[in-house]
Amino acid sequence: MAKQFELTEEMKAQIGRETPTWTYEVTTTSVRAFARGVGYTDPVYYDVEAAQKAGYRSLPAPPTYLGTPIYIPGQSNETFGEPKTLSIGVKSGLRNGLDGSTETEYFGDVCAGDILTAYNRLADLQVRESKTLGKMLIITIENIFKNQDGKLIAVRRAEFILY
Repeated sequence: MAKQFELTEEMKAQIGRETPTWTYEVTTTSVRAFARGVGYTDPVYYDVEAAQKAGYRSLPAPPTYLGTPIYIPGQSNETFGEPKTLSIGVKSGLRNGLDGSTETEYFGDVCAGDILTAYNRLADLQVRESKTLGKMLIITIENIFKNQDGKLIAVRRAEFILY
């Protein structure tokens, strides 16, 4: 538990910092696998004809699924598959962490066949006090996704709590 913790000027200066981009593929197989994994049974996630009858170009990506990052040995995180370059890497000295929240704002459809390009942006850093955990650092990261036409397609905002 951190009794004393302050944001340093070095940490504050990183707000707004962006990572290099990375490519994510949305395939019919990955859409079907994600939909099956979370228990969706709507045929639009499995049958291209049903998806097209519903007005989609192809199988629509289920909510929160924004493709699979292209894995490159040595450059990608071994656990999550995203590139090591997408790490924001705020050095706080705090050892424990919690997932605070994740929300996704969509600006258009994501469908099988789309190739998305994404980067991360450090959106905010805040210090809050908890009765049980002491001082906590709340890190807000935005993942910005654009489609193959360069159109902004989604922004995922995630909060991480370090204590």
